Amino acid sequence: MKDILLITPPFTQLNTPYPATAYLKGFLNTKNINSLQIDLGIEVILEIFSKKGLQELFLFAGKNKKVISENSQRIYALRNDYIKTIDGVISFLQGKNQTIARQICSDNYLPQASRFNQTEDLDWAFGVMGIQDKAKHLATLFLEDLSDFIIECIDLNFGFSRYAERLGRSANSFEELYGHLQNKLTYIDNITLSIFDKYLKINQPKLVCISVPFPGNLYSAFRSAEHIKKNYPEIKVSMGGGFPTTELRSLSDPRVFDYFDFITLDDGELPIELLFSNILNPNSNNSNFEKFKRTFLREKGIVTYNDLSEKEDYKQSDLVCPDYSDLLLDHYISVIEIANPMHSLWSDGRWNKLTMAHGCYWGKCTFCDISLDYIKSYEPIAAKHLVDRMERIVSQTGETGFHFVDEAAPPNLMKALALEIIKRGLNVSWWTNVRFEKSFTRDFCQLLKASGCIAVSGGLEVASDRLLKLINKGVTVEQVAKVTSNFTDSGIMVHAYLMYGFPSQTLQETIDSLEMVRQMFELGIIQSGFWHQFALTAHSGVGLNPEKYGIVPVFKEISFANNDIQFKDKTGIDHSMFSFGLKKSIYNYMHGLGFEYPVQDWFDTKNAGFKIPKTSIQKDFISRSIEMVDAFSTKPLSKIVYVGAEPDFTSFSKSKKGNTWQKLRIVFHKKDEQVEITLDEDKGEWLVNILKTLTLDQNEFVTFEQLKADYENYFPNFELFWYSKPINLIRTKGLIILF
Repeated sequence: MKDILLITPPFTQLNTPYPATAYLKGFLNTKNINSLQIDLGIEVILEIFSKKGLQELFLFAGKNKKVISENSQRIYALRNDYIKTIDGVISFLQGKNQTIARQICSDNYLPQASRFNQTEDLDWAFGVMGIQDKAKHLATLFLEDLSDFIIECIDLNFGFSRYAERLGRSANSFEELYGHLQNKLTYIDNITLSIFDKYLKINQPKLVCISVPFPGNLYSAFRSAEHIKKNYPEIKVSMGGGFPTTELRSLSDPRVFDYFDFITLDDGELPIELLFSNILNPNSNNSNFEKFKRTFLREKGIVTYNDLSEKEDYKQSDLVCPDYSDLLLDHYISVIEIANPMHSLWSDGRWNKLTMAHGCYWGKCTFCDISLDYIKSYEPIAAKHLVDRMERIVSQTGETGFHFVDEAAPPNLMKALALEIIKRGLNVSWWTNVRFEKSFTRDFCQLLKASGCIAVSGGLEVASDRLLKLINKGVTVEQVAKVTSNFTDSGIMVHAYLMYGFPSQTLQETIDSLEMVRQMFELGIIQSGFWHQFALTAHSGVGLNPEKYGIVPVFKEISFANNDIQFKDKTGIDHSMFSFGLKKSIYNYMHGLGFEYPVQDWFDTKNAGFKIPKTSIQKDFISRSIEMVDAFSTKPLSKIVYVGAEPDFTSFSKSKKGNTWQKLRIVFHKKDEQVEITLDEDKGEWLVNILKTLTLDQNEFVTFEQLKADYENYFPNFELFWYSKPINLIRTKGLIILF
């Protein structure tokens, strides 16, 4: 038996669990509350995509006499081949059956439908040595073909990372979702509830907490809650997570509470603790009696919001490491999409998810939900505590990859984290979201790379200085170019979030933004990107002050979800007409194609109804931005660290015109190369000795001022030495300045 079941309903990600329940389970452990966490999404997927599951699925489809497409007819005709190969493919994608890769890459192993029409250039995409990745991609197409069949023949709402997402998007009224809940259970519903019911019978929980991070989890959350109410009315049911936190703050429809007893907002630790206290001890002698935290419930038929508890939320530093036990970590599926390198990170490999800080240290971008707690309440976690958590999670899961899911990781904390990882000798890979701010110098990026950082994603957004200022992004296009160049030169992949259709954006600015992006891809300073159209949200700076941005919102009566708002832009431009051209162009740029085309040629000028302008951006704008060299200057209190291997050195004599000098040849070994510099022997010996004091094994950092003073105890003109070619060379090989 368990006190609490923590549920993530279908569907979120195939390759890794969403971390909300792991954070809550870690907290509940400290309160001696027995809990079990379940990712129903992966369990349902594995039930469907199995030999037995496909046999039942095709049998069900065969009884359906509806007219189906030629593609689905082909899949049905090849059903025995799908049934025969499915278990091997899933095992391979779980990392358990790697020898099957060559079979998958052969032409006659996997049955192929329409998704395989795009496989002509796979050798170019993966190379002759990329057999495992190529097999993953083909196996992904195999699953996507089956997904297409399910959507057409079994359940229109199916999706690998979402289910019935449309019902949760912009659902100002509960009416449509409520109507769907009155329908018969779907094929997917029956599988989901069958799995869920086994957990309920075995564990007999007092409280079920359903985490709903996205609209694509909402429908299944209601179906799961409905199942509990019908079959286990003594169990209390609560909903929390990202969706209710952002969408349900104006909830007033009492019918929602036919399914849920409670809906909590924002951080879940204290609200769940108080819920359980009331459920376990529901009487007035309980000090927490009927005192909740940020909790909706129904009282006398009316939706009420109870925030009566005077207890304060737990500090991030007081919370313990997420607990990933119970989850089927070795059952998750890695898939590969070659169209977008960053999206492949999302779907390939199992990443342990952590946050460096609660909230956003910047918290000013006007398109973001800056009025909500998950953005505005900034609280960082000490680097030592973060690395403690990383070590514990590696020990628990056996996985050394981490995705820090911060809105924007704080640069100072990233620096401290990187130093702590290197100091402990921890071998990890990690990636995160950043703001492309000027603190990401060449040296800083090299430090991040040395600590295991493999990728960053950040908002270039509209790629227009006027609009970036209007967004209050705090960066310029020139600055973004320099920073992305620093990341790329350090070997860290860069993904750019791109936006079009921001209020007041003109046609010219859209074309100019694309030209900026084209130049960045051509120069190789970003490797991945994705365009999305601006969406107005109720809790953003634009949503709170629409008149300031020249838009007219179309408000609707709210009784359920309240986030996305329709609006009219006073420019009168239909920005959706740019969608196809922007996405087509970036697809080509990511594959190294199409740089020679004028950017206006990506758009359908015939059907646009007006002329698409040429760009006004100079062709070398980005290259000039990254070629601008900052003046030679290092702040006196800048910290100097050395993260490379101890160098080898040999003394030798050099003669010229009858004069002889003693020189020191110093060899720096890196994993992929070695670098050699030559200095006067006395200065070389000073450098070799001083490097030992700059390693992270030392208790204190050495500042530039201290380094200069030590050098000038023996030699004059430290600046001439520091900015010389030999020192500039090793500054790219592990000698780092941290401002």
